[in-house]
Amino acid sequence: MNYPAELKYSKTHEWIKTEDGVAVIGISDYAQDALGDVVFVNLPAVGDEVVAGESFGDVESVKAVSDLICPVSGVVCALNEELEDAPENLNEDPYGSWIIKVENITEEEELLDADAYEAFCAEEG
Repeated sequence: MNYPAELKYSKTHEWIKTEDGVAVIGISDYAQDALGDVVFVNLPAVGDEVVAGESFGDVESVKAVSDLICPVSGVVCALNEELEDAPENLNEDPYGSWIIKVENITEEEELLDADAYEAFCAEEG
């Protein structure tokens, strides 16, 4: 498994990177591995409000449908529209394939650094 040190992680297996006050959010290598082959991603709309700890969409794989839980509260400012036609990008490059970007962040869940997240995944696995 890959856990890039420059990212933060939620206990629901989303990663987050903040760039100029905008949170870039995706799913971790652990999450895509547990899901199996991703076949569909249900995304919110630009302008939608998201709430830390609540679902902002879901990922459908050959195994199951899993909610995407937002690690921050704010407003969706961008979607990775490539995922509509190529959801498998989440399997192939989970850290290069972000899902949404969020601005006007008002709340952030307790996030883990790479070492703490790797330890958390080891306990779950």
